[in-house]
Amino acid sequence: MKLLVTGGAGFIGSEFVRQAVKRGYSVVVVDKLTYAGDLERLKEVSQNIIFYKIDIADFKSLKEVFENHRPEAVIHFAAETHVDRSILNPYDFLHSNIIGTYNLCELSRRYEVEKFINISTDEVYGELGNEGKFTEQTPLNPNSPYSVSKASADMLGRAYYRTYGLPVITVRPSNNYGPWQYPEKLIPVVIAKALLNEPVPVYGDGSNIREWLYVEDCAEAIFDILEKGKIGEVYNVSSGEERRNIEVVSMILKLLDKPLELISFVKDRPGHDFRYSSSFEKLKNELGWQPKTTFEEGLEKTVRWYIDHQDWLFKKVKEVRDYWEKVYR
Repeated sequence: MKLLVTGGAGFIGSEFVRQAVKRGYSVVVVDKLTYAGDLERLKEVSQNIIFYKIDIADFKSLKEVFENHRPEAVIHFAAETHVDRSILNPYDFLHSNIIGTYNLCELSRRYEVEKFINISTDEVYGELGNEGKFTEQTPLNPNSPYSVSKASADMLGRAYYRTYGLPVITVRPSNNYGPWQYPEKLIPVVIAKALLNEPVPVYGDGSNIREWLYVEDCAEAIFDILEKGKIGEVYNVSSGEERRNIEVVSMILKLLDKPLELISFVKDRPGHDFRYSSSFEKLKNELGWQPKTTFEEGLEKTVRWYIDHQDWLFKKVKEVRDYWEKVYR
């Protein structure tokens, strides 16, 4: 099967591409290579893929890829994803995540792809209190410009399935973590700060809860959905591994043998959702998938990877700092 993978040089997308090559798929990757994209993530499989530097919001360029390669399946990861950046500048998120998804849906319809895997997020559900879990039937209630843009992309996929018969399957993963994640998300930020012996910023009092999914497990779930998932369905991909942010930070500091005194509580993010937690029972019962990696195992592997790849990590840390210095200059 020939796959077109959007955002394939990103964090989750690149993990999927690396696994796809090992599984023997033919892979075409499209990525704009924004700050969050990096071809270094694909270096080990670069001879086995076809790569295009293209913005998915550019319909004409994207159409040429469809015309030249006629993909049988589209796996759509490409998106602006960082909540803080979406609060600062919502337009980029609306443009990329909504217009880009429209372009892909429309071209996939015209070129009659066999499956369109639309990668969404559990953040489209909004937030939870201390009890309960999101299911695939939970109404969407997004709270940030980022999650609104993803919910819109999610609904575009639904509309193209219902209206045009586009073979869409929607995937809503929980928070991913692991090697190669850009250091603006919690876990790599904490690792970088701790390695530099700098204050580790924690929003509010650190009580916000997230469900953590190791990136290898997430990619494996998407393959199960690609190969066995039912057209028109939604699948949550999660782990059951919930942790308060302060717990995650403390675990990382312990793994790095750094003092808890590095923790610095900062003003909370506007509209900060308290808790996300999703049930993966549907995916488990229908397709037989379940996560393999405990949070303790995954976090230890992740910390070790960043220790071994500090050149890459601190190059990216400099990019992040340069960006925010420009913002607040």
